[in-house]
Amino acid sequence: MKKEDRQLRIGVLGCGPISQFAHFESVQKARNAELFAVCDVDENLARHFGQFYDARKIYLDYDEMLADPDIEAVIIGTSDAFHVPASIKALQAGKHVLCEKPVGVSVDEVEHLAQEVKRSGKVLQIGHMLRFDPGIESAKAFVQDEMGEMLALKAWYCDSTHRYTNTDAIQPLPRQGTRILRPEGDPKADKQRYFMLAHGSHLVDLARHLGGSIRAVDARLREKFGAWCWVVDIDFENGTLGHLALTIAVRMDWHEGFQIYGEPGSVTARTYNPWYYKSSDVDIFHERNATTTRVLGADGHFYRRQVEGFADTVLNGVVMRGADIDDGVASIRAMVAIAQSVRSGKAVELAEAGGAL
Repeated sequence: MKKEDRQLRIGVLGCGPISQFAHFESVQKARNAELFAVCDVDENLARHFGQFYDARKIYLDYDEMLADPDIEAVIIGTSDAFHVPASIKALQAGKHVLCEKPVGVSVDEVEHLAQEVKRSGKVLQIGHMLRFDPGIESAKAFVQDEMGEMLALKAWYCDSTHRYTNTDAIQPLPRQGTRILRPEGDPKADKQRYFMLAHGSHLVDLARHLGGSIRAVDARLREKFGAWCWVVDIDFENGTLGHLALTIAVRMDWHEGFQIYGEPGSVTARTYNPWYYKSSDVDIFHERNATTTRVLGADGHFYRRQVEGFADTVLNGVVMRGADIDDGVASIRAMVAIAQSVRSGKAVELAEAGGAL
């Protein structure tokens, strides 16, 4: 893809798997961005990927990278617990931020981040890359332009016991460092919390993106034979009825998608394992002429597309197509509310949800 003359100069924080598999290549390929710098405390990782992707500069210290006046924005590809502090540091240094999801792990910290975003006047976009899936974009356009009042939305995210067999056949082996900056404790030890943050964040953001703001949730959770299954009834503020299902992991292939029902038509979608870089199959049924349409979505590199959308917002003032900080706060509130509903056995309004998962 031909590069534009004006490119957003980006520094990537973190050389772990998500940057190796998604962010380095996405910035390198983006029409309007340049991989200006990489940063990691592990010198071997930083130098390897900085040189491989032709970054102009390599940093081992985040503060030093933020002090570089030539860097305009950062991508934060670290552990979840570091997202908010790393984002705040970048904003205070005058940098725009594209932060991996989830944007944080508690309501309080993301609300604090929201204040910092507003104070800084900088762009902060959250890495909910499904918003840049061409199939999902077609569903969003139908909902906005033709749907009118929505009746109901159902969505599901079912990770598979065979996912690593699938992805190991596609991806190179991740390069491991010897000096790894880890959060206190083991963030993966509490499976209920970890799975909701890692996978449920996708499901919640998609539901909000297509169905609108969530008023309340009523959730149940069952853990059996090493599988975790959430079933969540959603009350959307616009009156739409919602139903979400999150299962980690199903004994079948990856199974992700959604259905939307409205008066002028309906939407049925199948979403694939993200590392296939394949656009969702989204079938839109038009009641007016009893036909079904589907976009091909040949360009399914939604990680690159989200970088380009981020750069368009920063450089040209284009309305953000991705998730902003208000989306991030609402998403964390929804996940906290789901956890509280599971514990209490009662419906929880998002306005009353607080604390951490």
